Amino acid sequence: MSFIKRALFSVTRKKGKSLILFAVIFVLGNVIAGSIAIQQSTQNVEKSVKKQLGGMATIQLDYENNQDEFAKEDLKIEQLKVDLMKKIGDSPYVKYYDYNAETMAQTKELKSISAESDQSGMMMEGFSLKGSNYAKVLDVEEKNIKIVEGKVFSQEDIDNGKNVGLISSKVAEENGLSVGDQMVMDTRSYDYTESGEEKELFKIDVPIQIIGIFEPTTVEMKDKEDKKNEDQKMNQQYMSLQQLNTIYLPNKTVLEINKDYLEKLKKVDSNSPYLSEEDPEEYYTPVYILKSPDDVEAFKQETQPLLPKLYTVKASTDQYEQIGGSMKKMSQISGYVVMIAVIATLLIISLVVLLFMRDRKHELGIYLSLGDKRSHVMGQIIIEMLIISGIALILSLITGNFLGKMVSESLLNSDLLNSTSNQMDMFIGFDGLGSTELTADDIMNAYEVKFSLGYIITYLVVGLGTVLLAAVLPLLYIVRLNPKKIMM
Repeated sequence: MSFIKRALFSVTRKKGKSLILFAVIFVLGNVIAGSIAIQQSTQNVEKSVKKQLGGMATIQLDYENNQDEFAKEDLKIEQLKVDLMKKIGDSPYVKYYDYNAETMAQTKELKSISAESDQSGMMMEGFSLKGSNYAKVLDVEEKNIKIVEGKVFSQEDIDNGKNVGLISSKVAEENGLSVGDQMVMDTRSYDYTESGEEKELFKIDVPIQIIGIFEPTTVEMKDKEDKKNEDQKMNQQYMSLQQLNTIYLPNKTVLEINKDYLEKLKKVDSNSPYLSEEDPEEYYTPVYILKSPDDVEAFKQETQPLLPKLYTVKASTDQYEQIGGSMKKMSQISGYVVMIAVIATLLIISLVVLLFMRDRKHELGIYLSLGDKRSHVMGQIIIEMLIISGIALILSLITGNFLGKMVSESLLNSDLLNSTSNQMDMFIGFDGLGSTELTADDIMNAYEVKFSLGYIITYLVVGLGTVLLAAVLPLLYIVRLNPKKIMM
């Protein structure tokens, strides 16, 4: 009889021992399967959320890690140079990039979109002027806004700093404007008297030809989600107003508008806190669109050494790092459980099988004394283990998935993980990375334990690999068997 048939007969003949080994592997398999299911699910959430956030990066002053430096009165901050921004933009990780000059314009005749909340009293007036050095306009390319009429800038508009701009459809409707019209932006400066009354200092009329009208695609004015609390609704409303009241212009145009404003302010109010002793430098906010969100860390490591002191790289995926703590913590816990379960499985299965081998030493001694090869005897034991463990692992693959789902739901609802997420349960982005709103609930809702090809393959590789490693000790026992001593 071949050793393969002997293995099959041995499994069915010794039902008690087979059931004991099956139960041990089944229980431990459930622990491993549940932990792998949780770990795979948390990793999928991270990949999914980061993919939605996109691979966008910018360079900012690092206030968080340099509080002592920024507290110094004689601190001088080195401005980012355009040459450095361009050098960083040549990185192999960057798909395209832009650097933006930005300022505000408070107007009276040109009406901005405003909304007042009954609870907050929030009011927004005036416009955000956002310059661009990228003719196609980065926000259009990233689908943060879409052009509904007209076109984007030409390279000539950018190079010559022409007074041409893009406005939102709401602003166009409010002011009766359309593509081709010349819009007059009446930029005004105000001061306040001791009694608190508003006093207009001056007005500068800036003619701007409208070449395009856009609509936001990433924010809405509607309260479509009743589940959102009032703070979230207010933040969403603010982001909507900010986007609707943005006017896109060439960088040179924004800088010229700001220069004229400061020169006029200096003439009428030389003591204004908005003025500095030195001439204002050209200040830009760089934005880099990476080829993949997976390139963020590599881009950070490559870019950070090039930056002046006190600067750091911020990425859109940092939002997940800020409020995805519960997922990371659960992934770590599941990883630890997998390691502990694998070690426990190795020890327990090895000892159980070794004890069974000691009871069967006469049987194994007979096979060897009859001339059977040790490799065949060892193969018989491995086949027996694979048959029993295979059935146990397949069953625990299913039950372990449900176990992982129940355990993860309990963890997500427990204080153990909530204490992490409650530190910052919402991230609002106004940092050059677009207007984004990511909540802890969004991350929790993206979490789902389910069967996937990756989960099945990972579990079977870990499970079967553990069982085969556990067979090493019993096989060493067989190698050391001496049939003569056994049969005496």
